[in-house]
Amino acid sequence: MSAFGKVAILGGGLLGGSLAKALSGSEVDVALWARRQQSVDEALAAGVDGASHALDEVVAAARLVVLCVPVGAMPGLLRQALDAGLPGTALVTDVGSVKAPVHAALGPLARGRTAGFVGSHPMAGSERQGMAAADADLFGGACCFVTNDDGVEEPGVVLVEAFWARLGCRVHRIDAASHDRVVAKVSHFPHVMAAATALEALDQPELAGFGGGGLRDTTRVAGGDATMWAEILIENRQAVAESLHGAVDALGEMLALLKAGEHEAVRQWLERARQRRNEASKRIHRGET
Repeated sequence: MSAFGKVAILGGGLLGGSLAKALSGSEVDVALWARRQQSVDEALAAGVDGASHALDEVVAAARLVVLCVPVGAMPGLLRQALDAGLPGTALVTDVGSVKAPVHAALGPLARGRTAGFVGSHPMAGSERQGMAAADADLFGGACCFVTNDDGVEEPGVVLVEAFWARLGCRVHRIDAASHDRVVAKVSHFPHVMAAATALEALDQPELAGFGGGGLRDTTRVAGGDATMWAEILIENRQAVAESLHGAVDALGEMLALLKAGEHEAVRQWLERARQRRNEASKRIHRGET
């Protein structure tokens, strides 16, 4: 038995499936629950022997439970897991893209009935969805935020951090409000901009064939699941709106410069962006946070 005990992964989508594939075949005792039988069958075919549609079987004797469903579905699923026999000694975590609303919803549910809730957010994903897109290497090198706004005792938080570190993540502990501001900048806002670019640049589909790598890369994440992203953006709307106001100002500045024909000012605008991107790229390659 590993230091994590039995890990129950609830959700057979991209993240849940990738977690299960990454842990299968190791010393970790892993079980995966999926709502759809097709996802269970795909998981079993991929070598996840502990995949099942029976929630009581998956959560039985679990030491760590990872909620891998949309944020709005987490409270209901945790209630179902508790009713299905989730042990009171189990620690609960998640993979949600926002943390303040998740703590507000799950903290009271977990308190007193489990070992507590510790938030997690691995910054890993894809525009592809479902168990069929699961990748055992998805988390390698990714930053994973860990939040403890509910005051779980330190050994529990360290266990969650060790879990993500074992998967190859760079773990960063942070409070939920700060997390939501950070991911609005580096994840949620860029998704909106990718979608805005797709709406404008691809308004005539027949022109798409003339585009190159820049168009493909800039709009790639706009191919993500719209239902999931709508929930994320609404849950974190205040922080996302702040970044959007900044983008509107920057685009307004560029529009004014273009109308005035200010060549040097346009070059300086682009140079500022280039320098920020290059410096950020260096930090990414060095694995700095």
